[in-house]
Amino acid sequence: MSNETNEILGHADESDGIEEYDNPLPDWWLGMFWLSIVWAFAYGIHYHFIGHRSQPKALAAEMAAAEARWPAQASTAATFAMTDAAVQAGEQVYAENCAVCHGMELEGGIGPGFLDDVWIHGSDPETVVRIITDGVPDKGMLTWGPILGPEKINHVTAYVRSKHQEAVGE
Repeated sequence: MSNETNEILGHADESDGIEEYDNPLPDWWLGMFWLSIVWAFAYGIHYHFIGHRSQPKALAAEMAAAEARWPAQASTAATFAMTDAAVQAGEQVYAENCAVCHGMELEGGIGPGFLDDVWIHGSDPETVVRIITDGVPDKGMLTWGPILGPEKINHVTAYVRSKHQEAVGE
């Protein structure tokens, strides 16, 4: 480099004798800088206006492709039907999944008991199905809907309701 481009700015008095030079940036660096600005502007115009693409559209397309590949089941909500077969099947499902927190005899433990008149969220069948399906994350209860499925949720509900009816004499 020539001495003409290496001008001393004269700030040595203000910065403990450190000299500052006014060197120009290399031409290749300036070229890349301006090219990246032009490229970003052109890409933004193309992306939003010419190509008509956007993040919401990309998400919608991805969700549609996922729905086509893995269609949702027609009915994921469990409905309640109190039958003797459901009560018997529900006893096994309860013992495998619920007894750890609610006790083998439904007396309670970590979770509340089911043999008294006072239920935190209500004791009607629709509420029990909803609580089992959606869980109570604030209280530590899992969302059992995806794990058990509608049929097993109906069985557990029938079992819990039958034992509740025996205990309180409904």
